[in-house]
Amino acid sequence: MIKQYNGAKAQRRAGREILPAGGYVAKILDAQVQTYDFGDMLVLSFDIAEGPFAGFFKQDYAGNPNEDKKWRGTVRLSIPKDDGTERDAWSKNSFNGFIYSIEDSNPGYTWDWNEAMLKGKMIGVLFRNKEWEFRGDRGWTTECCSVDAVSAIREGKFKQPKDKPLKNSAAAAAPAASNGFSDLGDDGDLPF
Repeated sequence: MIKQYNGAKAQRRAGREILPAGGYVAKILDAQVQTYDFGDMLVLSFDIAEGPFAGFFKQDYAGNPNEDKKWRGTVRLSIPKDDGTERDAWSKNSFNGFIYSIEDSNPGYTWDWNEAMLKGKMIGVLFRNKEWEFRGDRGWTTECCSVDAVSAIREGKFKQPKDKPLKNSAAAAAPAASNGFSDLGDDGDLPF
């Protein structure tokens, strides 16, 4: 016979909502430089600020019962090393696009290399579908893969990133969008 544990009750297990692929207007909640083996990255934590998915990541975080929950509204940008490599040229191009996007999205703001000043700024974020595999299971989620100017998002003048299937995958197309969220509200319970 199985021993009953504390807190046992019949309870439906809720799946986590996935933000549909597309462009969104977001508010930066935190910005930090993080160092990895391969170099430094600017990590922006944000939440969706406009439209039917406003407050998506706050609601996702609040609804996650796990102790090791993480904020899922992030994008990582490689900080150029200025070492002349092909990877560095790609990083410079990408970071220059970020500088344009943050300046264009926040009239009167000029990028000054101080990441702490990004908190509260607006930016456009682009999400693509990404296939995953874990312990034999496979499925699709979305990930933030790029930034753009808020005006491009609002006007629909951005290029939707292509889906990212697993290598050597013959998987079907990514799933369609689902329900919306709203209300950014107070930032009191956020992890930063």
